[in-house]
Amino acid sequence: MGTIVVGYVPKAEGEAALHRAIEEAQLRGSRLVVVNSQRGGKTADYEELALTDEQVSAVKARMADAGVDYEVRGLVLGNDPADDLIGVAEEVRADLIVIGLRKRTPVGKLIMGSNAQRILLDATCPVLAVKAGHPG
Repeated sequence: MGTIVVGYVPKAEGEAALHRAIEEAQLRGSRLVVVNSQRGGKTADYEELALTDEQVSAVKARMADAGVDYEVRGLVLGNDPADDLIGVAEEVRADLIVIGLRKRTPVGKLIMGSNAQRILLDATCPVLAVKAGHPG
């Protein structure tokens, strides 16, 4: 049984990634590791950063309904989400990483960098990028 790692945030891009990751896990008979990574640090409001119990329960229910073996990890380590996602993928020897994309302006890309780009370039396994708002 292989493993798929998916980056999840409770936004359109996270929902698109989770939807497609569940489909991929079903097709491949793979285990799914859902990673919610938030940048921590001294000024972080950890209550706002972490998924709520209700959101975690909803994610778990979706995976259980789909019949997928899964694990949910919430990380607030002070790392970039790209570092966390790549680190988890390496730790579990993932066969695939699934990420969601959102449209950004050229200035937004310049100022904030791109976690998606870093994951695409630095991951040691294939990466599937899914656009928010597009079905699976």
